[in-house]
This record gives sequence, structure tokens and C-alpha cells, in this order.
Amino acid sequence: MASINTSYLNPETVILIGIPGLEHVQFWIGFPFLAVCLVALLGNIVLLIIIPTEHSLHQPMYIFLAVLAATDIGLCAAIAPKMLAIFWFRSCSMAFDTCLAQLFFIHALQCMESGILLAMAFDRYVAICDPLRHTSILTSSILCRMIVIVAIRATVLVGLLPILIKRLHVFHSIVIAHSYCEHMAVVKLAAEDAQVNKACGLFVGFTILGFDMIFILISYILIFQAVFHLRQKEARLKAFNTCTAHIFVFLEFYILAFFSFFSHRFGHVAPPTHILLSTIYLLVPPALNPIVYGVKNKVIRKRVAQIFLLSHISHQ
Repeated sequence: MASINTSYLNPETVILIGIPGLEHVQFWIGFPFLAVCLVALLGNIVLLIIIPTEHSLHQPMYIFLAVLAATDIGLCAAIAPKMLAIFWFRSCSMAFDTCLAQLFFIHALQCMESGILLAMAFDRYVAICDPLRHTSILTSSILCRMIVIVAIRATVLVGLLPILIKRLHVFHSIVIAHSYCEHMAVVKLAAEDAQVNKACGLFVGFTILGFDMIFILISYILIFQAVFHLRQKEARLKAFNTCTAHIFVFLEFYILAFFSFFSHRFGHVAPPTHILLSTIYLLVPPALNPIVYGVKNKVIRKRVAQIFLLSHISHQ
């Protein structure tokens, strides 16, 4: 790796420092993050065991939930090992190409999660606003196509980010003030003109997160209009009840997503606060999603109780 006037030409490695300003307590911060990761992994693995084996859950909503669970497991696997290695073992160096691979997987999985939330909102819209055609509209082939489109969209658009970073050759630093390789954190290291990279980041963010959020909001406006036109109070409550879990997950995902997105580009949030919140944004939704959906569904609750009861009996 050659140095040119304190700049770095085609660096082979980068240094992740974790949470700047909180290095002295990172060791202890790692434990609650580990606990959140374990909850996320356990909860989502349980969902991936229950949903395929329980015939009553072979419905569009729960098929999307299974895909969401797989996405959340991938997100935890992409961020947690290196982050905890930084916090606990001071293992801060990372190959530049590995950093770009982590960047790709983290952002692609985020975008996939956003797309699955949109698909779930569409499922709720059809189920409430056109219930008689729900099964004929959301057939198995349509579900597969929706999932494939979500995956391709995330892969193609997010794939532009590391490709554009590779066209940059000179960097003024190799130290990333973050606990993982985030797109803007890497782009800000460039000593060359990176306006194309910044514009592409905004384009990808608004094309995926912005598009999905707008259409999810439209779906729920239409759902609420349909619900308020129901004459029976019990029918209205039942319809609202089917949406509460999704609304909670939607709010927690997009509020944290846009805070992280805008604070990194336009805000003046203190670096420790921004990095803590951006890490929480990546790790907390995967932990909350199986809890929220599990608590709302009797079949999932029952199967989880059976799994842990059988586990307890087998150890006696």
C-alpha cells in the first residue's frame, strides 16, 4: 500500500474503530449487543422452523414473515461477528474488498427487508379490502415472483455502491469511524471527487426506502378507509388487530432507517450517538420482529411453547 502525501493509493486494508469517543467502554457495550443478536437469531430460527412445518401458517403473510426472518438472520451474521471482534478483541483491521462485501450485504439485506415489508402491506391491503379475491390474487407463483423481484431490486441497486467505490483510487485515510462498513462512512474517506457515489447513495435510498414507505403508507390509508366503513365494531377491531404487528414493525424500521440515513448526510448528530443508533437500527428490528409477530399469533405461540417444553422434558 503506497502513501502519497498522507493519502493512500488503492488501500488493501481499512481500520474500523468501532464507536468513536466510546472506545474505553466498547468492551461492555458489546454484551447488550450480543444479547440482542442472540435474541434475533433464536427468534428468527424458531420462525423458520415453525412456519414451514405448520400447515395453517402457509399463507402469504407468514411466507413473507419467513423470508423476513431469513433476511434478519443474514443481517445479524453480516454485522455482528466483526463488530464484536472490534469491541472485545480490538480486531479493527479488515481487507478493503471484505469491507465492500460487508457494505453490500448489509445494505442489500436492509433493502430486501424494506421490500418484504411492502409485500406484507400489500397482503394486508388485499386481505382487508378485497378478501374474496385474496387467495386468487396472491397465488404461490405471484408470491415467488414478488420475493424474487425484491431480491433482484436490492442486489442490482445496492450492487452499484461497491462498484462505484472501486473506481476511487486515492483515499485521505483508511480509518473508518464506525463499527461496520457503512456506505457513506467509506465514501467520506475518498480524496477524489465522490459526488457520483453520494448521488448514487441518495438515489438507491430514495428509490427503495422512499418508494416502499410511500406505498406502505398508501396501503394503510386505504386499509383504514375500508375498516372505518365496516358497520360492525367487532369486524373493525378484528381488522385493526391483523395490522397492528405490521404497523409496529413498519414504524420502528422506517423511523430508525431515515434517522440514520439523513443524520449521516445532512445532520450534526454527535458521532457516538449516530453510530450507536445506526447499529441499534440494524440489530433491534431483527430481534423485535419475531417477538411482535409471535405474540400476535396463537399458533406460533403454541408451537414455541411446545418446542421449549419438549426441550425442557428431554433435559430431565
